Amino acid sequence: MDLFSSKASSAPKALTMTQLVRRMKNLLEIQLGEQWVEGEVSNLRKQGSGHWYFSLKDEGAQISCAMFGAARKGGSAALVDGAKVRVFAEPSVYEARGQLQIIVQKVEQAGQGDLQARFEALKRKLEAEGLFAPERKRPLPAFPRVVGIVTSATGAAIEDILNVLGRRAPWVVPVLHPVRVQGRGAEREIAMAVARMGEPEKYGIPRSDVIIVGRGGGSLEDLWNFNEEVVARAIADCPIPVISAVGHEIDFTIADFVADQRAPTPSAAAEMAVPDGEDLRRRVAMLGRRMQRRVGENIDRLELVLANAARGVLARGGERLLREPTMRLDAMGGRLSKSLAAAWRAKSERLNRVGQRLALMKPERILAQREEMLEQWAKRMERAASRDLDQRAQRLKRLAGLLKALGPESAFERGFSITTTRDGRLLRSVDQAAEGEEIITRLADGMLESKVTGRARRDGAMGDG
Repeated sequence: MDLFSSKASSAPKALTMTQLVRRMKNLLEIQLGEQWVEGEVSNLRKQGSGHWYFSLKDEGAQISCAMFGAARKGGSAALVDGAKVRVFAEPSVYEARGQLQIIVQKVEQAGQGDLQARFEALKRKLEAEGLFAPERKRPLPAFPRVVGIVTSATGAAIEDILNVLGRRAPWVVPVLHPVRVQGRGAEREIAMAVARMGEPEKYGIPRSDVIIVGRGGGSLEDLWNFNEEVVARAIADCPIPVISAVGHEIDFTIADFVADQRAPTPSAAAEMAVPDGEDLRRRVAMLGRRMQRRVGENIDRLELVLANAARGVLARGGERLLREPTMRLDAMGGRLSKSLAAAWRAKSERLNRVGQRLALMKPERILAQREEMLEQWAKRMERAASRDLDQRAQRLKRLAGLLKALGPESAFERGFSITTTRDGRLLRSVDQAAEGEEIITRLADGMLESKVTGRARRDGAMGDG
């Protein structure tokens, strides 16, 4: 009889994962059935198929929810991130992942969620203090030279801002103060960055003419750091005009209400902050043409007045009276022409300087300069490394010579030898070797093995045998 096969046949039969999850699902659906559940909506996702997925949470727990064909079911309009709702749902298990969830059939609004309530309370408080008042909003500078940016160094927002600044006003210097824009404690980083931008000399950073504070889009929880009081007060206390650019066009935060200007997106904030360089060039050219036209019209008008006077009362002997005014008019015309020429040269030189600065800021030129600097540094490092290696080699050679002169090899060459026991213990006295013990004597050209047959001291006395 096979003992092992008998023992195996008596073991209980194991369930498959599918069987276990399906039993759990049936138990939930039968034992609990449909229930009313209340919680706060979070992480709402609307699929193109018409099915909505979200989470319901309270202070102690949360659960995944699915609402199939949500747009056709009652109360679905109440489902927004941060809203507090009551749902009529059936508990179930998503078999593919073994995930507990509830299938929502109906939704009712149960009042504002905790985040939305905090938002409205802080908004009322700051509005009562006058932080939203239009009269305290400062205008943005028309031609800023330095633009401060408070956002994440790795997000899409900074890329959008830099792209717009480089396209519209490449002469503007962007100064980034990188911060976390999401997660616990990020609001303190944002507030500290705004405060430092407001006192740049104290922290050794360039003074900005305008500051952009913001991030890309996200859920209510993702944007919540910009709804904290510490951020709102930092923006209100900043002596430099601030543009708030948080999320997308439909997103509003407390920072938007306190800032001097609200932008729907980070890209729009960059467009608000700086003028369009191409538009400025067109305006300068238009003003130049308008000035030339008006000066020419004035000259033509004065020449007409002079011609009419010459044909009228002054026709008889009036030439003498007109000599001095004519000379003054010629002088004025000369000065006006010189003034116009100087003004035109100044405008042209300014445009040329701007063009040269634009050319210097091209990435390929900057990269070429950086590559040249790297090559120089590499050559310097190579020379320094070579000198260091030579010095170390010379020092090693000196130490090797010194070691050879002071080491045992030199003693061997002078006729000395070293005697040890077989286990390598150095013999310094005849008392350290017993009779009959095997010893090894090292000479310059090899070793001798021997056995102690007797011991004698330097004074001729025999040792203990």
